[in-house]
Amino acid sequence: MDNLTLSYRARVAGTVRVPGSKSIANRALLLAALAEGTTQLDNMLISDDTARMREALTELGVMITEVDTVGAKCTSVKNASEKPQVENLTSLQVTGLGGLPAFSGALSLFLGNAGTAMRPLAAVLSASSGEFELTGEPRMYERPIGPLVDALKSLGADIEYQQTEGFPPLLIRGKELQGGLLRVDGSMSSQYVSALLMLLPLLAGDTRLQLVGNVVSKPYIDLTIAMMRSFSARVEQVNEREFFIPGQQQYKSPGVYWIEGDASSASYFLAAGAIGQGPVTVEGVGSESLQGDRAFADVLEAMGAEVSWGARSIRVAAGKQDLQGGVFDLNHIPDAAMTIATTALFASGSTEIRNIANWRLKETDRLHAMATELRKCGADVVEGDDWIRITPPPAGANGLRHAEIATYDDHRMAMCFALVSFAECGVTILDPECCKKTYPNFFADFSDIVYSN
Repeated sequence: MDNLTLSYRARVAGTVRVPGSKSIANRALLLAALAEGTTQLDNMLISDDTARMREALTELGVMITEVDTVGAKCTSVKNASEKPQVENLTSLQVTGLGGLPAFSGALSLFLGNAGTAMRPLAAVLSASSGEFELTGEPRMYERPIGPLVDALKSLGADIEYQQTEGFPPLLIRGKELQGGLLRVDGSMSSQYVSALLMLLPLLAGDTRLQLVGNVVSKPYIDLTIAMMRSFSARVEQVNEREFFIPGQQQYKSPGVYWIEGDASSASYFLAAGAIGQGPVTVEGVGSESLQGDRAFADVLEAMGAEVSWGARSIRVAAGKQDLQGGVFDLNHIPDAAMTIATTALFASGSTEIRNIANWRLKETDRLHAMATELRKCGADVVEGDDWIRITPPPAGANGLRHAEIATYDDHRMAMCFALVSFAECGVTILDPECCKKTYPNFFADFSDIVYSN
């Protein structure tokens, strides 16, 4: 499908269960592959990014099979009193290697544009046996990996850039790494830190990991550590910027690991509840969730939405007054922060989102892309190096105009701009199928809970 036009949606109400978290799914696949024993991963996300990780692990000799279980999956209902439909739930059984991969010869792995596959695999394979070429789509070759490679080289890793210094593709000649004192720049991406953390327990010696710079997306680091501990790894946090990881550990299967719903994907439905009257309840994400993006609901509440929490659910409805703009530092939730940018079209006054420089290093330059497409809709947008300020037209949402939204092969651009359909002008999304990266059924689920009158 080349484009999708979403006509005016007057209101929204219902319940939706979002698919499994991409961040958790790819970490779980890797940890299960490195662990001793067999792990069943329930509520597994089936998407482009998880397919890239799964294919790579299979080529490395990991046995991964689908198993039949029953449960709710990506279902939505308009009537909040109804229960989500029960469908077959995707579960994978992963037979772990019991340590680092040992591959004889050379292997080329294509990882698409999946940063959650490229970064962790680069780290793990640098300490494995074999020679590995890590390739991907053209955009992957524009996403920096230098800070991670520099950190690995300081441990003795043998890694070559195949094209441009500091960027994939990479040629890795695996070798035993000892550990030691390790410093990594965390100002570009928390994925560098997470990649190192998952590797370090398997090294021959102990490692003291120190974070340098203004660390972004710290909740993702906390998520990684929590998951490592679920697989029996020992990680000691010395302080906010330092970790001690003993070497010669072995990950152990927890038996069954549940992939909680994707909090970033939940943000679109929660915002819809705030804009389109609601209530909307998202199941699979709640107060007990590991993901930092659950804090997106707190931002909606600060803007005036009504928010209530369950252990594994969040409910959002419009407040008694219109949403209000404000100034928000969203360094800790950069993916969900994009949804605030389009929500701002329906708020009174200006909304300024700060400390989001790493938007420029994602699937596209998200700061430039977001500013460009918001202007098409009629918003007044000012863009800085690490911030964006959005002011709706003087007439508010009624002053927005229909636009064809370029998505830049970025799933989150497509899903964020679906919210513009709550304006009478509607919106056209170009290349809506880019959502298959993380949420192939997004537009179907979105349509299931919105009303045209």
